[in-house]
Formats: sequence, structure tokens, C-alpha cells
Amino acid sequence: MKDTDIKRLLYTHLLCIFSIILSVFIPSLFLENFSILETHLTWLCICSGFVTAVNLVLYLAVKPNTSSKRSSLSHKVTRFLKCCIYFLMSCFSFHVIFVLYGAPLIELALETFLFAVILSTFTTVPCLCLLGPNLKAWLRVFSRNGILWKEVLKKKIPFSGIY
Repeated sequence: MKDTDIKRLLYTHLLCIFSIILSVFIPSLFLENFSILETHLTWLCICSGFVTAVNLVLYLAVKPNTSSKRSSLSHKVTRFLKCCIYFLMSCFSFHVIFVLYGAPLIELALETFLFAVILSTFTTVPCLCLLGPNLKAWLRVFSRNGILWKEVLKKKIPFSGIY
């Protein structure tokens, strides 16, 4: 990576940390009796909203040039809806993982799901901003060997033959 890319990443992470700090102090100005410990569910939603907003603003500020086909309204709406579906799938996947690791299924379902939402916000939203809803790009970035996954997707190698 170039030094400018590393600096951009550093500034992006610093802005995300700043948004988390803001999510602690700003709600106390508008909501009476706001405390992170007493109203933790409200804070999880607010923190998730702040981090998502910062990621979206950073993406819009540094977005790449798009072709005329990709700048159409229908393409943007379709892309946005796909990103929302991927985000919800990520939330539900994290929720299932948490329950499988021992989180209460019924008693604290809302707390567990909001924890899954905030974890998805920190992991999935930045990737959705950079990669978009392109499944092949996700597999190429997050797989150990992207070329092998291309062969699996083309059905040349059975899935069981990977390992």
C-alpha cells in the first residue's frame, strides 16, 4: 500500500472513532436521562447510526468516478436495496452465530440482535461502501485464494474439493 492510502485509512478509522465518541455525548443533549449503562439499547442504535453515517459520508467524499450507466437512478436504487439486503443478512448471520455461542435466544433477543447490528455496522458497512453488493468482489477479497473460488462458482471444482 502507498503512504497516501495508509494515511487515508488512518483518517477514516479516526473519524469512525470520533463518531463513536460523539454518539456518547450528543444524545445526552437531546434525550433526558440518557446514560450508556441505563439506556444501552438506545445507545447501540445511535452508535450504529453515527458510524453508518460517517462511512457513507466518507464514501461519497472519496467515491470513484462512475460510468454513465452506473450513475442512473435505477442502478443506484437497485444497488442500495442490494446493500440493505446484504446488511440485514449480515445482522441475522451474526445473531445466529451469537446464539450458537451461547447468547440467550428468548430472554435477551433484542439485546443480542442489536449487538449483531452494531457488529455488522463495523464490519459490513465499510465493505459495502467499498465493494458494493458484488458477490465476486467479496469472495475475491475475503477468500484465501480468490482464483479457486472463481472455479467453484463456475462449477468446475466441487465445493467439497476445496479443502
